[in-house]
Order: sequence, then C-alpha cells, then structure tokens
Amino acid sequence: MPIATPEVYADMLDRAKNGSFAYPAINITSSQSVTAAIRGFAEAGSDGIIQVSTGGGEYASGSTIKDMVTGAKALAAYAEEVAKNYPVNIALHTDHCPKDKLDSFVRPLLAASTERVKAGGLPIFQSHMWDGSAVPLDENLRIAEELLAQCKSANVILEIEVGVVGGEEDGVENAINEKLYSTPEDAVATVRALGSGEQGRYLTALTFGNVHGVYKPGNVKLRPEVLQAAQQAAAAELGLGADAKPFALVFHGGSGSLPEEISAAVDYGVVKMNVDTDTQYAFTRPVADWMLKNYSGVLKIDGEVGNKKQYDPRAWGKEAEAGMAQRVVEACQNLRSAGTHQG
Repeated sequence: MPIATPEVYADMLDRAKNGSFAYPAINITSSQSVTAAIRGFAEAGSDGIIQVSTGGGEYASGSTIKDMVTGAKALAAYAEEVAKNYPVNIALHTDHCPKDKLDSFVRPLLAASTERVKAGGLPIFQSHMWDGSAVPLDENLRIAEELLAQCKSANVILEIEVGVVGGEEDGVENAINEKLYSTPEDAVATVRALGSGEQGRYLTALTFGNVHGVYKPGNVKLRPEVLQAAQQAAAAELGLGADAKPFALVFHGGSGSLPEEISAAVDYGVVKMNVDTDTQYAFTRPVADWMLKNYSGVLKIDGEVGNKKQYDPRAWGKEAEAGMAQRVVEACQNLRSAGTHQG
C-alpha cells in the first residue's frame, strides 16, 4: 500500500485508541532497516509507524555529509516506493527533536511538506516530534503551540513530550530520578495550551519512569498509573467524563519494560510505542552470527580468496532483515496491534 495519507494515519490512531492497542514505532537508519520494519508489520498483519531521529537522518545522508534533512527525505522517499508492495499502512514520523535542532530538522521538513500540500500533494512525514523535555514546561508548550499551528496547515500531526525520559539517545542524556514522572498538573497545562484537537491534532508523550537504552526487565521502575491520573486530570479540565481519555499517548523508552506494564500503558491510552534499542540488536545479532560461522569464507585467510556468497552484503543483510522483522512482529504482538490491519 502507499504510505498512509493523513486521513489513513488519523484513522489508524483512532482505531488504536478505541480498540485498546498501540503501534510500534520503529526507528530506521538505512534502506535495509526500512525494509525490515515494513516486512515485520506485514508479517504481523499490523499497520505501523517508522521513524527517523536526528542521528538517523544524519547517518542516512552519508557519513561524511551529516545532513539530517537530506537523510530524512531520502529515507522517506525510499519508504514511499517500497511500501507500495506490502499489504499494510505505514506512517512516517520524525523522532526526538530538541530545541537546538528544530531549525535544522523539523522546521525545514515541515516547510517542505507545506509546499507539497499547497501544490496538491501529501506531506513528506505524517507526524513530527518536538522534544521539549529539556526546557521549562511553559517554554515547551509555547513552542508546541507554534509548531502545532504549522503542522495543522501542513496536515501533519505533532508529537510532544511532557516530562523527561531517562537514559541516553542521540547524544541527549537525562538522569534517572523523580523528574521521570509527569504530573496531573502537567496534563492540565498541556490541554490548556494545546486544546483537545481543535487547534490541531497532537500526540502526547507523558513520562512514567521511561528510560532510553538497554535495561533488563524489572530494572526500569515504570508507573503506568501516572498515565491514568493524567488522563483523569485532563478529562476534568475539559469537562469530560471520568472514563474519558483525552490524550493519545506515546510510550518512549520501552526497553526493559515488563509485559504487564506495557499492557497497562496501552489500557490507559497509549497508541504508539517507540522501539529502537531492541530492533538495533535484532538487526545486528544475526550479522555477528553470520560472520562468526562463516569466518573463513568471509575473510581471505592464508592466501585463499574467500567465498563470495558468504561476504556478499546481500547474504548477511538478509539475515539482519529477518531478525529485525521478527522483533517487529513481537512488538506488534505485545502491543496487541497484530492482526488489526483493515484491508
């Protein structure tokens, strides 16, 4: 199928929220990882989201070029073409963008999408993330308001972060402490500033102990009930019923999460969960296995010529793709999106 239109993406998110499931959002850095992610979604029978970080965009542009906008556009163009051959809907998203990179990442991409929409086309990315977790909440929401208006005019969804995710990702590092838990007051401030959709549609990454990076299950102290309290506070502010879920929530830093924690988060309104560290490992581990098992064929040892069939990048690349695709299937199963595609 073609890359999801804004209308299809909105329907995907609505179905997830109403059906109590969530989509894995898989970080991509190359054509191979794009293919692996889409393949995984297709094998799971799930629509899905693939996303480009600032570092991923830099890498994809060429290791000596390091232009995150060029790389992001290149990955989007590749995804647009290959997604046509798979039977699921795929949305394109840009991941964490801090304040100092807005002018060199999100704003140029938004401007390019706006031009395409004005010319009768579709936006390049269906959603963008503004990561204001490192600035005071007032400033975070003020910038979010400005970006939300721009996103609305480009038919794009904005993702914001209210709270702090611990650990490190793309050079941004935060301590693991009490700041990792959003408060009901944060939720109320968010709906007061951004509304509940009338100013433009947005996704909200509230934090409930989330940590980026590699952690064994049980080592990350998640409190999914924080999400429930935030939904209730926002619902009260908006004059909605106690069971309402005004926010479409995003789960960041999912590595090390227990299945019951993931399930509870989805029950409280999570519709998107970022998966990066685990899929990096799932992509790389089969390559390591291949190299170790085919050591003498990959290398020219003792004057031999090696085995072209073993050092051909397509040979070990297929193993990497299959490994990552399987991890995407597992993520869809954990988030209950497997089998939910409506074709």
